[in-house]
Amino acid sequence: MLITLQKVGKGFGADWILRNITAGIDKQDRIGMIGENGTGKTTLLRIITGELLPDEGEISYSHNLTWGYLEQNATMETSRSVWEEMEDAYAPSLAAMRRLEEINRALALHPDDPDLLRQHGEQTAIIDAQDAYNRDVQIRKVLSGMAFGPESYDKLVRVLSGGERTRLQLAKLLLQNPDLLILDEPTNHLDFETLEWLENYLKGYSGAILTVSHDRYFLDAVVNRIWELEETTISCYRGNYSAYLPQKEMAVAAQQKQHDADVARAQKLQEYVDKNLVRASTTKMAQSRRRQLEKMEITEQPHRAGYELKFRFEYDMEPYEDVLTTKKLCVSAGGSRLVSDLDLNLLRGERLVIAGPNGTGKSTLLRVLAGRQKPDSGTVRLGSGVRMSTFEQQQRRTGGRVIDAIWNKYPRMTELEVRSHLARLNFKGEEVFKEVATLSGGELSRLRFAEILLERPNFLILDEPTNHLDIYMRESLNKALTAYTGTLLLVTHDRYLMNSLGCPILYLEGEKGTFYAGYSQLLAHTSMEAPRAAAQRQQEEQEKAHPQRSQKEERRLRAEVRNRSRELEREIETLAADILEMEQEISLPEIASDHLKLTELCDKLDDAKFHQNELYDAWEKLLEEYGEYLE
Repeated sequence: MLITLQKVGKGFGADWILRNITAGIDKQDRIGMIGENGTGKTTLLRIITGELLPDEGEISYSHNLTWGYLEQNATMETSRSVWEEMEDAYAPSLAAMRRLEEINRALALHPDDPDLLRQHGEQTAIIDAQDAYNRDVQIRKVLSGMAFGPESYDKLVRVLSGGERTRLQLAKLLLQNPDLLILDEPTNHLDFETLEWLENYLKGYSGAILTVSHDRYFLDAVVNRIWELEETTISCYRGNYSAYLPQKEMAVAAQQKQHDADVARAQKLQEYVDKNLVRASTTKMAQSRRRQLEKMEITEQPHRAGYELKFRFEYDMEPYEDVLTTKKLCVSAGGSRLVSDLDLNLLRGERLVIAGPNGTGKSTLLRVLAGRQKPDSGTVRLGSGVRMSTFEQQQRRTGGRVIDAIWNKYPRMTELEVRSHLARLNFKGEEVFKEVATLSGGELSRLRFAEILLERPNFLILDEPTNHLDIYMRESLNKALTAYTGTLLLVTHDRYLMNSLGCPILYLEGEKGTFYAGYSQLLAHTSMEAPRAAAQRQQEEQEKAHPQRSQKEERRLRAEVRNRSRELEREIETLAADILEMEQEISLPEIASDHLKLTELCDKLDDAKFHQNELYDAWEKLLEEYGEYLE
């Protein structure tokens, strides 16, 4: 077990946010952590990584455990370039390479020095563990997967956008290859191709994964266990998100059944006490029932706040047939053309999703269509009778309380009406008096949707509406948008929402927009294009990894490859002898009868065989890339 949590708890002030958290992370676990916003998911991650200390309970870690942590709102304050930042992931190996050069010079003078030979093996092991001799190829591979092309290698990190910095930090973590990868909302800011690449990469990841995510397709593709945080504690389920749903439903039904049975039994006991306590002949029996009632523990009713957010987007007036029309529309940003000659005609009741890689101008186009930004050329026309509401990707608010955000716009509503309306979006109790400035991204989104419900629009324009929402609110929003009978135009990377809407998709790429009938057609297109793009990138990487070299460089590289080959062969031969010796030792009676010695020896044998496979992989890779130098 890599990490074990025993009855861990964390409180802030008088309130416990986590209590009695008992769980474990094993070597091959792929854990998806879910829960409503504010249930303490990020807090638990910070406790696991040691950033926060628990107020109760214990956490134990396996020996020499390494982990990498991608924070939800990651920042990278560095003056390095993108390439230099990625190379920093190999800092231990680069230091080992420099030390190895010194050792090689010393070995040339003292070839049999045992201390130097030992140090040589140690430094080589560090380099091999990260496959550092192939770092350029690995860096290009991961950067390409995270949508960083060669043109971005020299770009300074400090000029990158927030989304680009998050992607870069994730890329760096993947290169570091820790035993445990801890990811807080890793799918934010990722487009389709990058999402698919990341999912495939994580499927083959050698270590354990613990991720907080509200993307159900990502959870289905990557994880094999679900941790659900609910009312300060945790429940563990086997399988991915789709496997979790029926398990959760059964658990809720069983808890509700037990709760109902406990309540019914308590009522019967109370009725018996009330009826028989005053009778002399039955007083003792009634007192006995009362003592049973006092000792009785009633199972709590299942928590359903995250599952029953039921709201609908409704409107009062139908618009005319043509809701939105564009002719020869051209849109630019920062001096770059994003969209050219776009003709679009959105009719009453139709839905359209705008999708595409990051940086293709989806949000900019949406602002132009909503009338918030002027186009370079062409026309945008709204039809008669259109009543439009918009949702921006980043909600910005200034001052006031949650209740005031509604009350100031609709002063005729009573306090009870406002509070009842906000409760539909899960603002309950004292939460309605929270300052807007203190709200999280998910809470700001829910507040905006509360406003939109009262605006009663017949045309909705939404930019990434599921960003920042927990998985339960996403499900509620998905149902509300699917049931909406007005006209809908939205930008989203949420594949589940896109598939559920079953509507046409305008895919932006290279200034052009291509229409697809639905999500499956778009998926077929990207599935065909991705291998082509990957093959092209691989060819470029190989060309860059093996440029034309001078004769001197060729001789030096040939010598390095041959030396490396001989080192690997020696290590493989030595390790094979050690494995044979351990296998023979295991069969000895004095070892077989000693459980502790047998367990320790078996662990050493497993480690040796694992290292042997690593050496074989390294040797095969060397042969594959530089086989001509070994002939």
